[in-house]
Amino acid sequence: MENLIRQTLQGIEITHDVTILYACESGSRAWQFPSKDSDYDVRFIYVHKKADYLAIDPIGIGKKRDVIELPINDLLDVSGWELTKALRLLRKSNPPLMEWLRSGIVYYQAYSTIAKIKSLSKGVFTPQSCLHHYLNMAEGNLREYLQGEEVRTKKYFYVLRPVLAAKWIETYNEFPPLEFPLLVDRLLPEGELKREIYSLLERKLAGEELDQGRQIAIINQFLIEEIERLRVFTKNVKVTIPDFTQKLDQIFRETLEEITK
Repeated sequence: MENLIRQTLQGIEITHDVTILYACESGSRAWQFPSKDSDYDVRFIYVHKKADYLAIDPIGIGKKRDVIELPINDLLDVSGWELTKALRLLRKSNPPLMEWLRSGIVYYQAYSTIAKIKSLSKGVFTPQSCLHHYLNMAEGNLREYLQGEEVRTKKYFYVLRPVLAAKWIETYNEFPPLEFPLLVDRLLPEGELKREIYSLLERKLAGEELDQGRQIAIINQFLIEEIERLRVFTKNVKVTIPDFTQKLDQIFRETLEEITK
């Protein structure tokens, strides 16, 4: 599978005349709760040739898109962000980008850019914006998937993970790890709730069908209470982050110099 992913990335470079700097897994496989039919969610960061940036219309304006997206199929979901877009999002502590940088499944990495970005990302981390992101995700998925007596059981993970990610930020004041089992292990005390979650995880990893089932009351109660509690916590978080624009500009310039050597 990795060979197919790398071939796909090489095809993108040729078709779009760009250089890919980094590619990783960003979905359930990176979160360590894939289903037997889970596709591969490949995300990448790329850069154009220097001449493409030396134009009156910058990348991202008009037809000069700053995103590359391939048609999704049952096996692959592949999309990427252009470097200046990624750096602007990093400046705002964008959680999806922060997750890409911390993925434990890296398909490709070239040049020194990503190492510099990863180093800087620790200082750019903004707790409040990340908390809002994860809580909004949790609330939306809870509302859509986990209401009523019969629920889409496997969707519990798509509410549990953002809630636990927010809880990690509250507990450790740092960006959370992607791995779901690590979040559960470190954040939840031993007891019925933890056992129920691990039982659900084992069933999902074993390929058991989890589309429909009875609502799991102890998990629903935990999710509702934690979302409400973390919303209150988030309102009181006040953090001032320095402006990293000059450092981000420098990373961009150094990347252009490096890829044109």
